[in-house]
Amino acid sequence: MKTRHVVALLTLGLCATTAFAEGTLDKIRASGTITLGHRDASIPFSYLDDKQQPIGYAMDLCLKVVDAVKAELKLPALKVSYQPVTSATRIPLMANGTIDLECGSTTNNTERQKQVSYTMSHFITANRFVAKKADKLSKLDDLKGKTVVSTSGTTNIRQLTELNASRNLGINILAAKDHAEAFLMVDTGRAVAFVMDDILLAGLVANHSNPGQFAISSEQLSVEPYGIMLRKDDPAFKKVVDDAMTQVYKSGQLTAIYDKWFMAAIPPRGIKLNIPMGDAMKKVMNAPTDSADPALYR
Repeated sequence: MKTRHVVALLTLGLCATTAFAEGTLDKIRASGTITLGHRDASIPFSYLDDKQQPIGYAMDLCLKVVDAVKAELKLPALKVSYQPVTSATRIPLMANGTIDLECGSTTNNTERQKQVSYTMSHFITANRFVAKKADKLSKLDDLKGKTVVSTSGTTNIRQLTELNASRNLGINILAAKDHAEAFLMVDTGRAVAFVMDDILLAGLVANHSNPGQFAISSEQLSVEPYGIMLRKDDPAFKKVVDDAMTQVYKSGQLTAIYDKWFMAAIPPRGIKLNIPMGDAMKKVMNAPTDSADPALYR
């Protein structure tokens, strides 16, 4: 490699490192852009509509945060950029500065908090599995010796792997690239069950042409608080984000946003999930928290 190329690359790396060290607010101010990470099929949190635009419950909450950032930086014309992420890429893309907020269905836990930070929990779900009703599978023990799928890079597949070993279940675990592929594997018989957060399973079932043939397990494997991710060790940006989310919760705006995505017909097919806000989420709305402790949400 020629010397001038080496110098150029080192200069670019130094600039990127300096911008990153200055913090997210400085990065956003300098670029005039805030970048939101989004999913393509995490219904109704973050997914693509019929025009391939990212929409959803988490996206609406992130846009409330964007409004707060615009006000904080006095940049009303701040540009919003969208970056697709997957279960496997969302944390690396946050850590390396590619995205500023991750707007999806990401569980907040202590292990992930070593790499990233979270704002206030915006949904409380549980780890369950979906299977065909005809197979009559409702508990983890029913999956013994069978082929089961989960999504790569999730807490769900890690927990399934741990339970499989500790309980000697002999489950053949397959890793899918995303939720849509995992659900398709159950639909086509390549796996008997898909282990994932129950709210995401409900969205996939509701969107199927024959939802009545599927059932979500009665047994829950864990409690999972979802939170919008942001970079670790950036207190100035976290304060803006936390204050914005707290305002949404305390003002009652969250109820309207929640009902829009969980109680009303949602695009593109006009399905209704009909999932009222649970007691755990009502508790968070009254006392916003970014805690990863599952016990707080039981």
